[in-house]
Amino acid sequence: MSRFVQLHLLTSYPPANLNRDDTGRPKSALVGEALRLRISSQSLKRAWRTSEVFANFFDAPEKIIGTRTKRVGLEWIYSRLIADGVAEGDAKAWSQELQRTFGEPEKEKQDDPDALFLNSQLVHISPVEKEKLAAFVRNLTKYLTHGTQDELVSRAERAIQKRDKASDKKKANAALARELAEILLVKESTASDIALFGRMLAAVPAYNFDAAVQVAHAFTVHKAAVEDDYFSAVDDLNTGLEDAGAGHIGERGYGAGLFYLYLCINREQLRENLGGDAALTERTLEALAHAIAKVSPTGMQNSFASRAYAVYALAEKGDQQPRSLAQAFLKPVRGGEDHDLFENSVRALTQRCENFDKVYGACADARYAFNVETGEGALAGLADFIKGG
Repeated sequence: MSRFVQLHLLTSYPPANLNRDDTGRPKSALVGEALRLRISSQSLKRAWRTSEVFANFFDAPEKIIGTRTKRVGLEWIYSRLIADGVAEGDAKAWSQELQRTFGEPEKEKQDDPDALFLNSQLVHISPVEKEKLAAFVRNLTKYLTHGTQDELVSRAERAIQKRDKASDKKKANAALARELAEILLVKESTASDIALFGRMLAAVPAYNFDAAVQVAHAFTVHKAAVEDDYFSAVDDLNTGLEDAGAGHIGERGYGAGLFYLYLCINREQLRENLGGDAALTERTLEALAHAIAKVSPTGMQNSFASRAYAVYALAEKGDQQPRSLAQAFLKPVRGGEDHDLFENSVRALTQRCENFDKVYGACADARYAFNVETGEGALAGLADFIKGG
């Protein structure tokens, strides 16, 4: 099996605000001394892994796709203990201890009592780990309400007592987190999205997963500007007899363009992350291929309806050291009399690919492409190429 698969995609978005910066305007980047619109890799990855397109490739997606949250202590521990009749003091104490498995808790806030049960960072939890935690909480409830002994609950209680007796609380808390992780976490993921995009648990790094997919920020292949949309809304109950003005006025930024996106997939890493499950690895790669070609970020879709499919894709497969083709667009692409913007972008991309081969030798063992403009290739063929051989 070839180790690496590299994907180069061109996607044309109409006026949109898919991924906003801190001011609410579309993100941008300076590339080759020209301003471009940009979509962050974080925005793209979340859109893919939470999409129906991705989920529909699995018979039971709820058992394959994980949950990213900082609310484990509140939603999956404290609330369930309270609902099952555990005394509030016991529920509070155990919830704060168990959530250490998933990272440092947030500091207590006077205006937010729930902060006690939240982690300071988001953590990605697999369905298997969610079920392990649920089973532990059920047994913990039986212990706290009826004194029913359980081996794992007793083990956790001994670890907490040992921490309480320690003089160095910082080291003791770290040791407690490791002990609880052995009870609640797994080192072989069955979650496809965790296997693809990785996770980091600072408190228990032994349970981290290196991402099998590296995703670049997408950017427009041409110069692009963020424009302003001034809009107004009418109050339906305003008859206009006294005030004929708008009920609301506002302004939002938007931009449009042809975006280049680069991904590098380490198929060996993906299979390792999935515990060596070859069938699940292939299904995950197929789901990913369809998601990256079809799924757009969700930002302001109701306002702009800026959903788009990839119009061109080039896949490369081999054991060679990966490299992006972003350099093809350092000089902003422009349309001309003989070729439009899209055609010139494809020409720039393929020419750069050929030039790398001339200078470095073959940078891939095999390639596959589809082109919506010419009707060549197919998404199904791209997916087969990515997961096979």
